[in-house]
Amino acid sequence: MTTRLAEPDWTARRAAHRARVAPLVEPHAERKSTGRTHPVIDFLFTYYSLRPALLRRWGPGYGVLLDGAGALDYLQYKGYREIDGGIGVDPALLDARRSTLEFVVALLAATESRPAQLGCFGLHEWAMVYRGGDADVRHSSVPLRLGHDGTDSVVESMQLRCTHYDAFRFFTPAAVQRNVEPLRRVDQLEREQPGCVHATMDLYKWGYKLGPLIDSDLLADCFDLAVDARELDMRASPYDLTEFGYSPVQIETPSGRAEYVRGQSALAERAAVLRSALLQRCRSLLAQPLPT
Repeated sequence: MTTRLAEPDWTARRAAHRARVAPLVEPHAERKSTGRTHPVIDFLFTYYSLRPALLRRWGPGYGVLLDGAGALDYLQYKGYREIDGGIGVDPALLDARRSTLEFVVALLAATESRPAQLGCFGLHEWAMVYRGGDADVRHSSVPLRLGHDGTDSVVESMQLRCTHYDAFRFFTPAAVQRNVEPLRRVDQLEREQPGCVHATMDLYKWGYKLGPLIDSDLLADCFDLAVDARELDMRASPYDLTEFGYSPVQIETPSGRAEYVRGQSALAERAAVLRSALLQRCRSLLAQPLPT
């Protein structure tokens, strides 16, 4: 079923979206122009590859037509075309993204089906520098809170229980051997679980990989969650980020581990809602008839 939006309605939604993402997008652009970096926020624009300009661009999602002369501007963007007198996402794009949709549905459904595991304590960042030299420190602009020796001692005092391949693949060789089980890309569907902070952040990735089929409101919800997950991720890391206004979650202590689990649980609850919404949206897209 197609929905139509009058020009005053969709331009208001577009303006609200731009205002929503501006507090992070604009400072990142300013830092980039002056060669400065931010060890927490920049990750959302570097590891996650959606360009800030594309994050700012509001889209209604598949099956929504924009009316009015202003909608013609969308014809300059990939994936849009004129449909029944309005502008909307080209049905041909839905066909082209079908295999990606099928993968995302399989991954999100598998993740959703499992209980949350909350015993990793954010040690993946510690494992990325374990028994490494200065060249292995991913954020060289900020110091290690406990130094190299102290960081190694924390890793050696606990079991590494990482379930997320895209974190595990950055472990140092010495840390790989300490994980409770080896992880491989081909096993991703069998390993992803909803307590993982990185799986939570990745909801943003799956949303933008399906743009402009996915509406920008849902994508912005996933982005906001990714920001909060990244903050917990780095506050629990071995880095001293007090210069940037982040107090540490001291996972080397029982109280710090409890704090981390509380934060992780809260993120997992929010992620469950968005994972369900994204999964429902993807299934709905797959149910659409193929273009003729």
